[in-house]
Amino acid sequence: MSDAKEKMDWARLVSDKRFGLEDYHDPRRGTRTDFQRDFDRLVFSSPFRRLQNKTQVFPLPGSVFVHNRLTHSLEVASVGRSMANEIVSLIQDRHHDTPAGKALDSIGDIVAAACLAHDMGNPPFGHSGEKAIATFFSEGAGAGLREQLTPSQWADLVHFEGNANALRVLTHQFHGRRTGGFAMTYSMLASIVKYPYSSGLSGGKDKFGFFTSERDTYRRIAGELGIPALNATDGEMRFARHPLVYIVEAADDICYEVMDLEDAHKLKIVSSDELIALFLSFLPDGRRERSSEIMSRFADPNEKIAYLRSGVVGELVTACARVFADNEDEILAGKFNGRLLDGVSPRLREAYERCNTLSWNKIYRAKEVVDVELAGNRIITFLLEKLVHAVCNPELNYSRLLLSQVPEQYDVNSPDLFTKLQGVIDHVSAMTDVYALDLFRKLNGMSLPAV
Repeated sequence: MSDAKEKMDWARLVSDKRFGLEDYHDPRRGTRTDFQRDFDRLVFSSPFRRLQNKTQVFPLPGSVFVHNRLTHSLEVASVGRSMANEIVSLIQDRHHDTPAGKALDSIGDIVAAACLAHDMGNPPFGHSGEKAIATFFSEGAGAGLREQLTPSQWADLVHFEGNANALRVLTHQFHGRRTGGFAMTYSMLASIVKYPYSSGLSGGKDKFGFFTSERDTYRRIAGELGIPALNATDGEMRFARHPLVYIVEAADDICYEVMDLEDAHKLKIVSSDELIALFLSFLPDGRRERSSEIMSRFADPNEKIAYLRSGVVGELVTACARVFADNEDEILAGKFNGRLLDGVSPRLREAYERCNTLSWNKIYRAKEVVDVELAGNRIITFLLEKLVHAVCNPELNYSRLLLSQVPEQYDVNSPDLFTKLQGVIDHVSAMTDVYALDLFRKLNGMSLPAV
């Protein structure tokens, strides 16, 4: 057991060693660093491309374009890189002429790649998809399997978490794939784990960082980077966060809060006057007056909102960077509590909370959003019912037919029950909204494949 008395070291925290390819590590530099290769590898990957057809909050585009998981992830990467680079400018002099100083040069690229990857484990239909998977086991047909699983395995299922699934997507060796999964750098992988503990330590909340199957994976990552274990309970380990997690988290929080409101404005759920007043409240008095004067030159309400949104994001990025710099020692000691956004000025914090209140009142309860949640819950629950029944009864004719359509990379034929269930969840969580809906219709006999 440790109370993280030893501070983490930037020189060790920034490692370009690749998970699964440790024996092939080549420190030579080319035109791209290994962290830039992480970014490029993600951009060209199938799981990242599939994010373009996964719901962020609102239904996927009709006549009005709103964010999907892919556009959200790209924006988070942009904000995260800017914040990381600003942090470097604030703290680099403290590490002048030390190995840590050189390591800091890479954190913008690490954060950008981590931001791209942070939602890659999310199932279709937004956060309601996560809840549908969890409740299938806690409340639905999957509840009867509890006695056949260990407590930690059961906790993984009833608290299914997209963040934990992202680590699995990136590191698990699916059938036919190479050792180490995507073979990403250790630092990038650690930077996506917002909750560095397993489901057994989640306290009944659907927030944790890795499944039972990836527990040793994260221990390995933490050991390599010098991330300390904070405590142990019944064999479960809780670790300090990698410092870059705070930047990824802040970039994500900024983007979803601000951009969800911009989408709501485009869909006429939030009025121009209401959102303009809210966005202006983020700005200091002098800048508020100047921004109002510039904005008055625009006739298009969407252009006004976009202009103000850029100013809001800039204010929050600068403020979060300052909070990180002011608390660097605590962060490196594993003792910093909360989010970077919690430490910004009262003006920014109160404006952000007003955004959050408006989002809950007008966005997350909006008919369009609830309709997606209802449909997504029904679709995912149905697919899980059919697939779980099939893996538990593989001798049945329908089971054989259905399982023959599951991609070979997913281990639905394993003799181990938990592994089979994970294979089902791997398959369902990788689906896009459109694919899941299409499969739902086909299995219900509502559509046939075109010839």
